[in-house]
Amino acid sequence: MSQPAETPAAAKPAPLSLRKGARLAVVQALYEMEISDKGVIEALAEFEAFWIGQNIDGVAHPPAETAFFRDVLRGAVEEQRAIDPKLDAALAKGWPLRRVEVVLRAILRAGAYELMFRRDVPARAAISEYVDVAHSFYGGDEPGMVNAVLDRVGREVRSTEFGIPAAPKKD
Repeated sequence: MSQPAETPAAAKPAPLSLRKGARLAVVQALYEMEISDKGVIEALAEFEAFWIGQNIDGVAHPPAETAFFRDVLRGAVEEQRAIDPKLDAALAKGWPLRRVEVVLRAILRAGAYELMFRRDVPARAAISEYVDVAHSFYGGDEPGMVNAVLDRVGREVRSTEFGIPAAPKKD
């Protein structure tokens, strides 16, 4: 009895698309956590078991890089005290993060986490990916707002990637 042929590389999801799926799942999980008061452990277990890579009610949820999903979800929650002030500062005056709609808030928190704590992900790539996530949920101005806010955060926390000289250190 012969072994089945290996799946051609073209048929396997590329790592980048697995990260796209992870980012989308993180945003969905953050949203669900906020509206239902679920904890991070419960959200991780639920999304990994029932959502990621599944077809539910005719909606295909993309496969995801599990380790990346876990890190970004946990990180966005655990580092929220560091993330939220950066987002507040990047938002328009008089429009604090708490006034931002819950899905947008989830997108911004996940994107800010990657910019602030995932130096292995290029800043411009992270911003672009979360703009794409915003396009998954919104057809209006929201993706542009995500771009502007995350660009401000990125320029502050990774200035050298944007060609901005690092500020001199004070003695």
